[in-house]
Parts: sequence; structure tokens; C-alpha cells
Amino acid sequence: MIQVGVYNTLKVNRRVDFGFYLDDGNEGILLPKRFAPKDLRIDDEIKVFLYHDSDNRIIATTQEPKGIVGDIVLLKCVSTTGAGAFLDWGLMKDIFVAKSQQLHGMHPSGEYLVKIYIDKQTGRVAATEKIEFQLSNETLTVKELEEVDLLVYRKSDIGYVMIINNLHTGVLHDNEVFRDINIGDKLKGFIKKILPNNKIDVLLGKSGYKRVEDESGKILRLLEENDGYLPYNDKSAPEDIYNFFGMSKKTFKMTCGTLYKQRKIDFAKAGILLVKE
Repeated sequence: MIQVGVYNTLKVNRRVDFGFYLDDGNEGILLPKRFAPKDLRIDDEIKVFLYHDSDNRIIATTQEPKGIVGDIVLLKCVSTTGAGAFLDWGLMKDIFVAKSQQLHGMHPSGEYLVKIYIDKQTGRVAATEKIEFQLSNETLTVKELEEVDLLVYRKSDIGYVMIINNLHTGVLHDNEVFRDINIGDKLKGFIKKILPNNKIDVLLGKSGYKRVEDESGKILRLLEENDGYLPYNDKSAPEDIYNFFGMSKKTFKMTCGTLYKQRKIDFAKAGILLVKE
């Protein structure tokens, strides 16, 4: 069974002058010639994205949209009408956001965080700004220290509200941000803590020992590239550590502690030293 708004793997049924028809169990779905690989043949299987064209026909493309059904993405408005707005989502045909699905109105060149969905009335792929009610922490599907996909949703008084796995919301506190982030950024992180009321605190990067193992190699490499000495220690400013190593001060201290126990580094008065074997 085919699904509109997502990727499908379909078999090439027949070839015509303007492209290929893919087997959908009925008359076939057109893959226009411009989007077909040059070596495509009858009976080949090909991964395509399906959506409706301007004549309401399901069409196939090898173009990659900026999001599929279920994704929350930041898209730019290219035009507006009395009925709604059209956003650029990376395909020949722009995605539509009805006025009833907008929060405060959309304007050309503006960027908006939207969720892609299938409109029940038309069966077409559409987008909505009304994301909040689709997110819930009532029943959680994550646990502490689990690695998750994060999307920057909005700024708050204490940090950033993050969308977790397109399902839940959590907070990345200001004192845990060591890089520039913007609304709509997609980031990797993990669940730092789940509070009794199901509120969630998150952190960027990887959790626990996985983070230490990843960062150990980075610190050793940087030591080798700098003649075995780096002027950073537990008294260095968090911003200085992040700017040089790309990690938080907490991760830096934890990683250095592990390397010290492994006798791979030593501590100097104002930095760290590489222990030569």
C-alpha cells in the first residue's frame, strides 16, 4: 500500500516519453523524466517521495523534501493568498498552510516552525503552525539518559523549550548552552532528568560514558597537535573550554579525570600534559 507524504519503494512498471510509471497496484504513479536516474530500467525498484501535484494527481519524485509527514521543520514563506500561505519545502510544489492553521498570520520571506501532516478533507500533504496541542508529556516514551532528537521550539525565561522526538517538550537551561542555537535547529541530545510532574530537562550531546569515550580522543588529539600541552584546567572559564574543545566544562573535567586515571595525561599548574609512552 502506498503512502502519500513519505518515502515509498516502488517497482518501475513501464516507460513513457515523459517519464516512468511506478506500480501502485492500479494505473501507476508517474515519476517525471527529470527526476528519474539515467540508468533506471523496467522492473527496477526505486525509493521515491509521493505527493499530490496541482491537478490533485499523486506524483513521485526523487527530490528530497525538507520534511515528511510527522516532521516539525522551519520553512520559509514564499507567497500568500486569501486562503493561506505557501512554504518552500524543497519540492517543485510548495506546501500549503491554511489560514486556520496559522497562529498570527504569515508573510513572504518569513520563517515559520510547522508540522507536516495529511489534511483529512483533501488527503493532501499540508502544514500547520498549531504544534503545541500535538505535544504531550502526559505519557512519556523516554527515560533518563536516553539519547533523543531535539528541535529548538522557542525561547523561555530559563532557557529554550525543546521538542523531543517530535512528541514531548523539555527545557534546555541557559547555563547548559555553550553554543549558538536558533529556533528550528535540529540537535542531538539526551534526557538529563525527568521531574515528578513529567517535566523534562535535556542536555545537548551524548550522555555519560559515551560522551567521555567520544571526547577522550579529541583531547588526546589536540594535545598531540599542540606539543603535548594545553593551557586549560578546572579553573578555566566554561566559555574558553567550549570555544576550544567544543564541550562543556563538566564534560571536560570528567574526560580529563578519566584520562588521568588511565595515565594518558597529567595535570600541570596551568593546564594538562600528554603522558608520553
